[in-house]
Amino acid sequence: MKIGVVGCSGRMGQMLVRRILTTDGCSLAGGTDRPGSEAIGKDIGALAGLDPIGMLATDDPVQLFADADAVIDFTSPEATERHAALAAQAKTVHVVGTTGLNPAQTEALRKAAQHTRIVHAPNMSLGVNLLMVLVEQVARTLGPDFDIEILEMHHRHKVDAPSGTSLGLGRAAAAGRGVDLDAVSARLRDGHTGERRRGDIGFAVMRGGDVVGDHSVVFAGEGERIELGHRANDRQIYAVGAVRAALWAHGQPPGLYSMRDVLGLG
Repeated sequence: MKIGVVGCSGRMGQMLVRRILTTDGCSLAGGTDRPGSEAIGKDIGALAGLDPIGMLATDDPVQLFADADAVIDFTSPEATERHAALAAQAKTVHVVGTTGLNPAQTEALRKAAQHTRIVHAPNMSLGVNLLMVLVEQVARTLGPDFDIEILEMHHRHKVDAPSGTSLGLGRAAAAGRGVDLDAVSARLRDGHTGERRRGDIGFAVMRGGDVVGDHSVVFAGEGERIELGHRANDRQIYAVGAVRAALWAHGQPPGLYSMRDVLGLG
């Protein structure tokens, strides 16, 4: 299976290139970077810290989507929206790990998925997706008598907050309770806030250092507390999941899928 990478010179892009080149059944279709990037015209293997492979980075995603069976995308919301349209046109599998998409951009993925296979997940790791299933089950079992708080910490360079994974965990908790996350989300607390509103799902965000990603979900009741968590020590887990998603989606009908689908978690 030929897999391409958009944003191939970034940290995730480099990891994806290395993973594709070392995964049985995969070959690298190519890689792109933003126009004007210093990576354009350089060997993709060398950009990823490997020996040269004779394939140069370009700034032409149109050609990449035409040449590849699948393209993996950990870029920006604006770029991902454009890439989804290219995937729909070329009928190419589009694996999206980009976070921070607004409702219009998410809707663009849904429309593109009418014509091709798109896997969109706020987090590609097996552990996090299992955690989301557990959070939904616990929220359903405990009900609103337990307050739910979601805590996360990431490196100082992360630009969106709460993280896509935190919001995914929030949606899982809300689904367990049968409510809309937007109606119960509590993201900003400062000053005299008053008592906590029953049924809210709270978010707390920390940024600093080189933390890959820490997430905890706290269910706090009267006299007891349950905590579920995940710690990511290596971004390679996201590359492993993304390549697995591409291989899985290649044999599926058009549609918008999640990592739950890929991993058979229901």
